[in-house]
Amino acid sequence: MEKKFKRTLITTALPYANGPVHIGHLAGVYVPADIYARFLRLRGEDVVMVGGSDEHGVPITLRARKEGITPQEVVDRYHAIIKESLGELGVSFDVYSRTTSDLHHQTASEFFRHLYDKGEFIQKTALQPYDEKGGEFLADRYVLGTCPRCGNENAYGDQCEACGSSLNVTDLINPRSALTGEPVKMKETTHWYLPLDKWEGRLREWILEGHKEWKTNVYGQCKSWLDAGLQPRAVSRDLSWGVPVPVEGAEGKVLYVWFDAPIGYISNTKEILPDSWEKWWKDPETRVVNFIGKDNIVFHCIVFPAMLMAYGDNFQLPDNVPANEFLNLEGDKISTSRNWAVWLHEYLQDFPGKQDVLRYVLTANAPETKDNDFTWADFQARNNNELVAILGNFVNRAVVLTHKYFGGTVPAAGELQPVEKQLEADLTATVKALTEALETFHFREALKQAMEIARLGNRYLQETEPWKLAKTDPERVKTILNTALQLCANLAVVFEPFTPFMSGKLAGMLGMGQLSWDMAGSLDLIAAGSQIGEAVLLFDKVEDDQIQAQIHRLEESKKANEAAAWRPEPQAKDVDFDTFMLSDMRVGTVVECEKVPKADKLLRFLIDDGMEKRTIVSGIAKYYKPEELVGRQVCFIANLPPRKLKGIVSQGMILSAVNSDGSIVLLSPSSPVAPGAKIG
Repeated sequence: MEKKFKRTLITTALPYANGPVHIGHLAGVYVPADIYARFLRLRGEDVVMVGGSDEHGVPITLRARKEGITPQEVVDRYHAIIKESLGELGVSFDVYSRTTSDLHHQTASEFFRHLYDKGEFIQKTALQPYDEKGGEFLADRYVLGTCPRCGNENAYGDQCEACGSSLNVTDLINPRSALTGEPVKMKETTHWYLPLDKWEGRLREWILEGHKEWKTNVYGQCKSWLDAGLQPRAVSRDLSWGVPVPVEGAEGKVLYVWFDAPIGYISNTKEILPDSWEKWWKDPETRVVNFIGKDNIVFHCIVFPAMLMAYGDNFQLPDNVPANEFLNLEGDKISTSRNWAVWLHEYLQDFPGKQDVLRYVLTANAPETKDNDFTWADFQARNNNELVAILGNFVNRAVVLTHKYFGGTVPAAGELQPVEKQLEADLTATVKALTEALETFHFREALKQAMEIARLGNRYLQETEPWKLAKTDPERVKTILNTALQLCANLAVVFEPFTPFMSGKLAGMLGMGQLSWDMAGSLDLIAAGSQIGEAVLLFDKVEDDQIQAQIHRLEESKKANEAAAWRPEPQAKDVDFDTFMLSDMRVGTVVECEKVPKADKLLRFLIDDGMEKRTIVSGIAKYYKPEELVGRQVCFIANLPPRKLKGIVSQGMILSAVNSDGSIVLLSPSSPVAPGAKIG
C-alpha cells in the first residue's frame, strides 16, 4: 500500500553557473519539476520546491581563467541570468539560491565536520597531477594530452571530446598543464574519502528492494553500480575555489563539488524556512523527490543518500528520483562548448510571450525513457498544428459563439443528450488517466491526455453544429455552448501545470476564480448567467522566417566550430628539388566554362595557356557557377598526362585549396599576368 505523506519537498539539480541554461536542462529537470510542483499545489498539498546555482568546481574556474576575471564574477553573472530566465519561463521555485552564499558555506562545512568528528571518513594519500611552474595541483580538466585511443592532442584528463572516451590523467600521452603548458608531474597529496562500500548493503536494500517502482533507467543504473561494488570516493580537492575543508592542516583544499552541491538542497531549504527546515528534511511524513538528468543518477541515488546515512539524525532519503535521459538538438548532442544549444535567455528574447510554447514542446518531446530530439521544424509544427489549431481553435470557437448568440452570457444548460453524456464519460476517463500519469511522473503522457480534452471539444462542436441550430433550436444551442464552455474551464485547470500563462489567461477570460485540481472532470465549473470576456488568441502561429533565423544561428555555430577545430593535413613526405622542378605550373585564363552533363561535381574549362586552348575538367561545380569563372585567371599544372573524365580528355589539373569547412577555393594570381606565365 502506497504511503501517504503530509508534505513534499521537490529539489532540482543545480546547474553550473559557468553559462546560461539551455533546453537540455529544461527538458531534463526544470520543466518536469515545475509541472509536478504545480500539480501538487493544485491539489492543495503542502509543497516546497528548492533550487539554486552550483557555483563551485572546475568549470567555474576554467571560465574565469579563460576570461581573465575572478570565479566570483563568473558566478555572479550567470547566476543572475539563470535565475531570471527560469523565473520568466514560469518555473515556480519557492527559493532559487546559490552555493556561494554564507549560509551554504556554513551548512556544508558543518555537514563535513559532523561526519569527520564521527569518524565517517578515511584519509588517503595518492598521486595527483601537479603543475610545478604554477605551483598547484591540477583538477582533471586542467590536464591536456594526447588521447591514447584517437590521437587527439587536446584530450582532457577525464575525457576526450573528440572520440568521447572516458579517461584518467594517467592514460594521457605527454600530459601537460592547461594553465602553463608545462609537462605534468605526479605528486602525493592527502584527501578525505567517503567509504561508499560501508553503506553498500543498506543502499542495495533501500533501492533494489524498496524502490522497484523507480523509472527503469534509474533503477538499472543504480543496480549496475551496486553490482560492480562501491568504492571510497574523495570528498576534498586541491583547489582555491570552493568551500574550504574545515579541518586544521587542510589549507588549499576545498570540498569536492559533488559533496558540496547536494548539501545545497538543505541550505536552500534553510534559507526559506529557517525555523522549520528540519520538518522538511527529517520528518518521516515528508516526501523528498529529486528531479535530475541521467548524468546525476549516481550522485542522487547512491552518493548523497550515503552521505545522509552517514550523517544520521533522521535525514529522509529521496522517495523518488525521476531522472530523464538527454535531449539532443537537430540530431546532434547538445554541447555548451560548441555553442550547439538553444539557450533559454535567447529564446525568451527571440520569442517574447511564448514561454508556454517551449514548455509544451519540451514536455511533448520529453526524454523520459530514452534520448529524444528537439528540432525547430517540430517546434513550429506543434505550435501551429496543436496549440493553435486544436486547443486555441476550440476555445476561440466556444467563446466567439457564446458572444454571437448570447452576448457573452453563459447560457443555462437544458437536458443533456446522449452526446453530452458520452462526452462527460470521456472527460472523466481522460482526467483520470491524466491524473495517474502526473502522479507517476509520466508527464509526456499527461500532456497528451490534457490535449485530448481539447480534441473532445472540437469533435463535440463539429458533431452538434450549434451554428446550424441557432434559428431552429436555440434551447439546444444553450446546452451545447454551456457544455463547450465547461470544457474550456477544464482546459484552464488541467493545462495549468504545463502552460501556466495560457491557463491564467483562459481562466480570466472565463471569469474563473482560484483553480483546483478537484474541478477537473466536471461540466459544472462556470455558473449560468455569468459573463465571460471577449475571445483573445491564446496562441498565434510561428512563421517560417522565425524558424529559419534559429536554424541559421545553429548553422553559423556549426561553421564556427568546424573552423575552430580545423587542422591542416600533415605535411607530405619530402621530395628533392629536382623532382619538384619537373612540375610545370602555369597561369591561364578561362575562355569557356560549363557543367559536364550527368556529372554534378564536374566543370569543363577551356583555358588560354598563351600558346593554345586546352581543356581541363575539375570537380568544383558545387562551389562555383560556370558563368562566374569565364575571364578569370587560374593556376594549373600543365604537364600531367591527359586523362579521360566522363568522355572528356582533361589536359592538366586546376589548382585549388580545401578550406576548413571543406569548401574548395580556386587559386589565382593576386594581379593579372600573361596567360602561360610559369609559377615558380
